[in-house]
Amino acid sequence: MPELTRRYVVMSLATEAPFDLRDADGPFVLKPWKDPAALRALETYRDHCYPELARDLDAWILAIKAGPAVRGGVGRRNEPFAKATLPAAAPRPRPGTKPKPKPKAKTARKKGKRR
Repeated sequence: MPELTRRYVVMSLATEAPFDLRDADGPFVLKPWKDPAALRALETYRDHCYPELARDLDAWILAIKAGPAVRGGVGRRNEPFAKATLPAAAPRPRPGTKPKPKPKAKTARKKGKRR
């Protein structure tokens, strides 16, 4: 994925929480191939990011869905609570294009005397 160029080295920390609440730059790692909740989060992120990244994420999501269901500890615990995956969002208009106007609704004319 060329849009995802920054790499992180992630290691376990001696903390009670899975992340440091005070570290604004600290990564929170989701494993969408092992956790259905993480896959939903990735799909939601894809639906709300810029088009080039959305295309790369969509390819990754399709590869995950085409592969076998592998569950980690958290994924196994999340599975009973995972809701059905939503369909992909409608394609967004390209930057610089105007959306098509909606047709005006027809209104009924009152029948009455003409002058």
